[in-house]
Amino acid sequence: MQVTCPLNYANQSYMRKASMVISLSLTGLLIGCTPTDPHQLNSVKTRAEFETLDTLDTLDTLDTLDTLDTLIDSHEKAVVYQVFTRLYGNTNTTNQPWGTLEQNGVGKFADFNDTALQDIKSLGVTHVWYTGVPHHAVIRDYTEYGINNDDPDVVKGRAGSPYAVKDYYNVNPDLASDPNQRLEEFEALIARTHANGMKVIIDIVPNHVARNYQSLSKPEGIEDFGQSDDTSVEYAKNNNFYYLPNQDFKVPETIEGFEPLGGQAHPLSDGLFIEKPAKWTGNGSRLAQPDSNDWYETVKVNYGVTPDGKYDFPRLPASYANKSAAQHFMFWKRQSTDAIPDSWKKFQHITQYWLGKGVDGFRYDMAEMVPVEFWSYLNSHVKHYDPDSFLLAEVYNPSLYRDYIHLGKMDFLYDKVGLYDTLKDIIQGKSSTAEIAKVQAKVLDIESHMLHFLENHDEQRIASPEFAGDAFKALPAMVVSTTLSRSPTLIYFGQDVGEPGAEDAGFGQPSRTSIFDYIGVPAHQRWMNHGKFDGGNSTEQEVALRGYYQRLLQLSHTAPALKGQYQELDTLQRQLSQPGYDESVFAFTRFSDEQQLIIVSNFDETNSKSFELHISNDLLEQWQLQHISSVPLTDLLTDEPFNASLALAHDNNQPRGTISIQLAPLQSRVLALAPHQEN
Repeated sequence: MQVTCPLNYANQSYMRKASMVISLSLTGLLIGCTPTDPHQLNSVKTRAEFETLDTLDTLDTLDTLDTLDTLIDSHEKAVVYQVFTRLYGNTNTTNQPWGTLEQNGVGKFADFNDTALQDIKSLGVTHVWYTGVPHHAVIRDYTEYGINNDDPDVVKGRAGSPYAVKDYYNVNPDLASDPNQRLEEFEALIARTHANGMKVIIDIVPNHVARNYQSLSKPEGIEDFGQSDDTSVEYAKNNNFYYLPNQDFKVPETIEGFEPLGGQAHPLSDGLFIEKPAKWTGNGSRLAQPDSNDWYETVKVNYGVTPDGKYDFPRLPASYANKSAAQHFMFWKRQSTDAIPDSWKKFQHITQYWLGKGVDGFRYDMAEMVPVEFWSYLNSHVKHYDPDSFLLAEVYNPSLYRDYIHLGKMDFLYDKVGLYDTLKDIIQGKSSTAEIAKVQAKVLDIESHMLHFLENHDEQRIASPEFAGDAFKALPAMVVSTTLSRSPTLIYFGQDVGEPGAEDAGFGQPSRTSIFDYIGVPAHQRWMNHGKFDGGNSTEQEVALRGYYQRLLQLSHTAPALKGQYQELDTLQRQLSQPGYDESVFAFTRFSDEQQLIIVSNFDETNSKSFELHISNDLLEQWQLQHISSVPLTDLLTDEPFNASLALAHDNNQPRGTISIQLAPLQSRVLALAPHQEN
């Protein structure tokens, strides 16, 4: 049996998301290859060699095997540290636009030594998302290592987009001290990360791959994407790509200022790239000459969705929204091998390959552009191998959230369109804090699955003028984002020291730290202090900001209430027209049997706030405070007693609770009720 499960991804972050030409029926299915061929598990050290697949065939119900639905509740509240691997350890401060690696420098796997990893862990981090690890297209000569040169006409930037993967079975040679040992160096980094008490996440990009995809490291018996495609037809179920028969690919017309390599000379930069016939472009463009705003450096992967949007694979019954990952796994195992599109099998093998290397989870790029049933297949296989794996997906359409969680078996989705956009509007003075409770109410049934963030590689840096202009202006939002739900929190490297992303890197533009160029990250470099990671070159403000992030994010592990229930207090205050509680204040509570927290934030950067915060009767009853007159409070952000208590009175035998709150501009309080007994 021949199995081909190589790679696929070629994205380019924020510039690509604005130019989606087509979205192919994003609710299709995923069927993967049952690993019975020895080549298919080559280099994959499975859980008891993929844990006796055949014995599972006899089981009718698999709920006892599935842990996916209980992982979020049983594990600590995760903190994910996204690090752009190429930039993290770079100490070079030249920052020449379109600069070469030699001019601007580059970080290495080796930069993540024990000192660096312990510094990351001090932020409360549980998972490190190493961005840009799979071997992607890059404009640097590695031919002495057997690697073909990439063509600048179909590469964005000089260092290349990490989402234009050209070999899923190896890693970016830029990141290795010895490119011949690049895979071994990453395996050593995985081991170091584990030894320092954190888990490893890498990107998988199923929607698209680099235009010049060619794996030099694929295991025996594995074919490259497109290797066996019938290129005479636009579509075939087992073709990995879509084709434009009888049309040759043409390089896009360039935009002024974004010429390949900024207009610098290069032997391959000639406006030509041979691709016969032309393929569909990664964002779905069906033009032989895609637009310069298209994802022209990538090609769209075919998942068995016909050009007119029909599904050429078995459909997952709707009832499987209520079934376990183990039951999903068995559904796909029962399907015939021929029913499963080849691209599904390729990605199933890729994920098993990296799990076998010790990777603990994946961040799936542009997941909503791939059929949801594919995710059912892929993720049920991943969970069968490692029930604790961490699966994060980029999905921006709220109407698809529940399908990708329940049918696609995703652990977590970005809460971008809801909470992130709302908090950004509040920071920029465009919206009221009352919107927070409204957007959270829309996802209460899936809140533990909605990962929160204020920065990632796609978004503007908080400290950039285009966002807030000052990292401290986002601290109230960071408190809300971190404590609002049971979901994980993600921070982006440099966020904790107020990196503004101000450099003109070349292809990447100011306000976002470039993912396309060789560049330094100044605020992070100051904190790094030539490998000491002690903030020795940081400003006082940067050190203070870092300390705030450490205290806040550590609450994910020290505050049990953050794994408990949520109730917003905002609506009650507005109904009571409470003086001093206005459009820049937000209050809510998190509580469990062990702990009760009252969290209040002032988003106003100039004005202090003073008001009486009312606690609803039902909460007081749940917390068994009916017969108590007052409860002392401690602010967990300062570890100091709060200067007011929760005062309780009784009107007509009904308890009434209030707290006198005073907040400085941009101040938040995380108030923990002291253990209490009846008077």
